[in-house]
Amino acid sequence: MFAPSRRKMRDAAFLPSCVAVCLLLGFSQAARQGQDIRCGACRALVDELDWAISQIDPKKMIQTGSFRINPDGSQSIREVPLARSEGNLLELMESVCERMQDYGERTDPSTNRKSYIRVKSRSGGTMDLSEATLDSRVTSSLKFACETIVEQHEDEIIEFFAHETENVKDRLCSKRTDLCDHALIMPHDEL
Repeated sequence: MFAPSRRKMRDAAFLPSCVAVCLLLGFSQAARQGQDIRCGACRALVDELDWAISQIDPKKMIQTGSFRINPDGSQSIREVPLARSEGNLLELMESVCERMQDYGERTDPSTNRKSYIRVKSRSGGTMDLSEATLDSRVTSSLKFACETIVEQHEDEIIEFFAHETENVKDRLCSKRTDLCDHALIMPHDEL
């Protein structure tokens, strides 16, 4: 008669620890998915800005600096490429997050990490979508993450695109902002 009550007590003591482990696993999974979204949004943002910059004629220049006359009679005006000017970059960043609707989610079978790939061709051609999951939840999460990144890291984004041209994805998304803890092991052409 006492054995069932001891078993109930033991089971009752075991239940909270089981629930705690399940909650920790759930929080860990949610945190990783959140980080995957932020990393994917950063990498997609870099791809989209790179592409938009490449569509501008590299010969077009814009004058920047002060139009005031210095005491020595000179002006502090210099010409910079329009594509990488601060004004152009700010304009591109206003609409870049809208393009997150062109991305789908892909899950790596070995690591179970999520990455985000373009599912709409810029040229109108067909694309292989066999590995991508198309979901409005994913695109809205990517868009929100992109908007948050642009808001929080606007200065870094402008700095990198105004001056840097090589390996911006890893340098901005991993090293400068820590949005991608695993991006250094991802292939550079992914996304």
